[in-house]
Amino acid sequence: MTSNDNNEGRVLMPWERTFERILTPFEEFIHNQTTGGILLLSAAVIALIVANSPLGDAYQHILHAKLGFHIGAWSLSLSLHHWINDGLMTLFFFLVGLEIKRELLVGELSDLRQAAMPAIAALGGMLVPAGLYVLLTPAGPAASGWGIPMATDIAFAVSALVILGRRIPSGLMAFLVALAIVDDLGAVAVIAVFYTNEVNLIMLGVSVGLFALMVVFNLGGIRHPLPYFIVGTLLWLAMLQSGIHATIAGVLMALAIPSTPEYDPPRFSRTIADLMKRFDSSHREDRNILANQTQFSVLAAIETNARHAATPLQRLEHGLHHPVGLIIMPIFALANAGIPLGLDQLAAALHSPITLGVAAGLVLGKLIGVVGFTWLAVRLGVGRLPVGTNFRHIVGVGLLAGIGFTMSIFISELAFVGNEQALVYAKSGILVASLVAGIGGYLWLRLLVPAPAHAAPNPTAH
Repeated sequence: MTSNDNNEGRVLMPWERTFERILTPFEEFIHNQTTGGILLLSAAVIALIVANSPLGDAYQHILHAKLGFHIGAWSLSLSLHHWINDGLMTLFFFLVGLEIKRELLVGELSDLRQAAMPAIAALGGMLVPAGLYVLLTPAGPAASGWGIPMATDIAFAVSALVILGRRIPSGLMAFLVALAIVDDLGAVAVIAVFYTNEVNLIMLGVSVGLFALMVVFNLGGIRHPLPYFIVGTLLWLAMLQSGIHATIAGVLMALAIPSTPEYDPPRFSRTIADLMKRFDSSHREDRNILANQTQFSVLAAIETNARHAATPLQRLEHGLHHPVGLIIMPIFALANAGIPLGLDQLAAALHSPITLGVAAGLVLGKLIGVVGFTWLAVRLGVGRLPVGTNFRHIVGVGLLAGIGFTMSIFISELAFVGNEQALVYAKSGILVASLVAGIGGYLWLRLLVPAPAHAAPNPTAH
């Protein structure tokens, strides 16, 4: 049997090829950008089924079960639902903060002219939905839900574009990602400013001091993540007691994470070249790596140098994408998407101004805001459409921006604390609107927007 060039020099055990064939497609699936959206949708469907089954009471009982710990006279006890929304979701907001910081430093938002168009579109996509909600729900306790339709779920929206593949210009994907990140930044600001309980000034001062300490870590050249996570945990506890939502601690910690590497690329290249020479010179034909301590030491040095050549921000963002997208977000959906959908509840929801305001804000408000503000920016000359796109593409993005699942549900939990009926109405509006916006945006881009010339099938191909 001839050896495959790709496997030359590899030592493969008898079953290793078999497991490699099984695992590689799975790994590719995990890395696929649509995976997070698929798992999130699956978790939401499971939550809906369980909540409307004989297990519904057990589902609610588990979510409201108290969990906590005691250290001397100090104790912390929260329901499982709160541990998920206030605790686990802090890691989601930490990842959001890392993405925002990267985009502001080197991404689509780093250049003011380049960032102008998606930022303006995102602004329209926040103001118009909120205004439409207020117009439809002007007074009373229901009015506090105005922030719910402002948010866009980046996982679902981007997944829809990924499914469309080469039919979508690359510039449109960058436009949507930048829009969604500005949208996330706006949602974080709204949560911090408008959905805050009575502020404990002492604990707020402690929070400011802890954040300042992490900034000192950054300026002092500390790149190891452990000190940041220790202080970040204390920051989370202080924020929890301050009245400002605890998840904001995740964003603040992300902003303090260093964004510069210890080694620049030329130094890394020289170091690796020297290490490879040492690795090659220490090779012995009659000894494998297990018996060659020098080669193993070189490999450890290469690993260390590779870590020093990447920024802490990059390493953390890369390392958190899968845990957050594949574990934390589905858990959040399982804990928050389970709403009763009996005929009585559906009838009441359809007549509720909350449901109407949320649904109209997400579907119509996002579309009008994104397309209208983009058109205005082009007309005024303060921005231009991404290369290869036209306003048909922007209409599709405006529809997809109406998928407000994750952040909208999160804000609804803050807007209607203790008002279970209003919460059911808000979540019903979110689910209906996200479904309509997702399907509508996909079909619009799939059926009504011509594919680029490079994406058209070759009629001569066989």
